[in-house]
Amino acid sequence: MNDRLSRFALYAVAAVALIFGLMTIASGGKVLFGGDAARAAAGDYLPFVVWFNFLAGFAYVAAGAGLATGQAWAARLALYIAAATAMAFLVFGLLALTGTPFEWRTVGAMTLRTTLWTAIAWFACSRRGTHCFR
Repeated sequence: MNDRLSRFALYAVAAVALIFGLMTIASGGKVLFGGDAARAAAGDYLPFVVWFNFLAGFAYVAAGAGLATGQAWAARLALYIAAATAMAFLVFGLLALTGTPFEWRTVGAMTLRTTLWTAIAWFACSRRGTHCFR
């Protein structure tokens, strides 16, 4: 990949991370701090999932900003986000399997989050000069 295309891809991935982070903070904040109507609209949500996603949104923004500015730590942060999201999804799945009420849209949202952050981590860690596992 030539340098110009590589730089464009990096900025595109960083923009996705930033926008996704801001949207996550807004949607989680609405459920957590928006009052009874917002919580009722969320349905059978699991508070730990909403809190995890809300707080992770700040890490998404940091990772996006770090990727956009070429910070070496951003790739490792993306990898940590992917792993933490997968773990939260696993806990959610175990709770759902034990009969805890949940929303099916949470399954879709967590699938999207896990897939997106795995892809961002793969992209960031595969760039030349990035050391995610050292």
